[in-house]
Amino acid sequence: MVPTQSTSRQARDDRFHDECGVFGVFNHPEASHLTYLGLHGLQHRGQESAGIVSSNGEHLHEEKGMGHVARIFNKRMLRRLKGDLAIGHVRYSTTGNSSLVNAQPFLIDSFKGEIGVAHNGNLVNAGAMREALEREGSIFRTSSDTEVILHLIARSKKQDLEAAIMDALKQVEGAYSLIFIARDRIIGVRDPRGFRPLSLGRLGDAHILSSESCALDLIDAAFVRDIEPGEMVVIGGAGVKSYRPFPPQPVSQCIFEYVYFSRPDSLVFGRSVHEVRKRLGRMLAGEQPVDADVVVPVPDSGVYAALGFSEESKIPLEFGLVRNHYVGRTFIEPRQAIRHFGVKLKLNPVRALLKDKRVVLIDDSIVRGTTSRKIVSMVRSAGAREVHMRISCAPTVGPCYYGVDTPRRSELIASSHSVDEIRRYIRADSLGYLSLEGMYRAVGEGRSFCTACYTNKYPVPFPKEEEAHGMVWGRRS
Repeated sequence: MVPTQSTSRQARDDRFHDECGVFGVFNHPEASHLTYLGLHGLQHRGQESAGIVSSNGEHLHEEKGMGHVARIFNKRMLRRLKGDLAIGHVRYSTTGNSSLVNAQPFLIDSFKGEIGVAHNGNLVNAGAMREALEREGSIFRTSSDTEVILHLIARSKKQDLEAAIMDALKQVEGAYSLIFIARDRIIGVRDPRGFRPLSLGRLGDAHILSSESCALDLIDAAFVRDIEPGEMVVIGGAGVKSYRPFPPQPVSQCIFEYVYFSRPDSLVFGRSVHEVRKRLGRMLAGEQPVDADVVVPVPDSGVYAALGFSEESKIPLEFGLVRNHYVGRTFIEPRQAIRHFGVKLKLNPVRALLKDKRVVLIDDSIVRGTTSRKIVSMVRSAGAREVHMRISCAPTVGPCYYGVDTPRRSELIASSHSVDEIRRYIRADSLGYLSLEGMYRAVGEGRSFCTACYTNKYPVPFPKEEEAHGMVWGRRS
């Protein structure tokens, strides 16, 4: 498997990105329509491609395309997705392996029957597994680690589909929240460490699986519970059956789901995202106080932390930066350079709120520092007397290998620079990060989280070539 440089994926906006979102419906006459709506609710988790696979009880049918959900699907396509079972997937936009062949869900036909799968996560041993399978004659159509799982299922000597899935997943390592579809059932699985989220919902007699609860809200489904780390749920005619097929592992849920990835109106890992973000802001105000006139969030990710910071510090909050929500994937730059064009396309300062003020900017993270530098400069140009930056998480010093799109370690500014050096680079009057201990207090669940990007302590080992090159093995989930 050829590794893909995460650098190219990140070049556009200096942000971390989750790779995808998954959704599934069992036992509803409009399963494909509900899945379409569910993918709308998960659009923030992936904007490159989307797809749906449905079952009419006899055969599986797929429809997918490149772009946003609303641009891909139309009434004609949804009419072709017949049946009361469906699963769907949205995938984060990348360069390199950006093609329809990598769009999910994947659909295969094997002697175990037709199987579709949607995956959120990253298998750290996918490269080695793929090479071994290719030596034994397997032919791969995509550059996705998800296809490795399908090959392992097809090759399993277990005749029962559930048993074959268990057999396959016992051979892979890393992060996965998966939804499978067969002719008469859907199956949800979460890896033993629970890196990525997966929720179970209910709509009348229908059962729903979703990466986040906000998508359940959109279709008026009730949140039932999280799928537990290491749990497999089989949803069929007999209802929901739960299995624990994997040896237990220490729980390593991604703490950055709370900081940035998940929508604030979601329940993730048993906690309200917006409440956690506000607590992150309160902790930040306590640890990194500043004498200022106004708290300004960097939209949209800094909003709830800024609310908490404002409440704790008693400094009034103002929305001094306005975000343009209609920035497309590509744009044409003017021939004559406009200062900070890329950031100005997305953000614009409200000068009347910033002029002559001592401003505290609240953001969720600093990756390379280039965007923060431009935002600080923009706020100064709008007339701010002082600009102080506060970050609602610890300094990011390492890349993620468990389903998050991150740059190379060498490009993470905090991996090689002190806080004061970063402050000087972004040209802020002061810079303060929330401590890791403050993050733990905010999430309120002890130390059951993966914090590798802040500590360089990785719960699941990964190939040395990934560490050396800061690359991700074909992570197209």
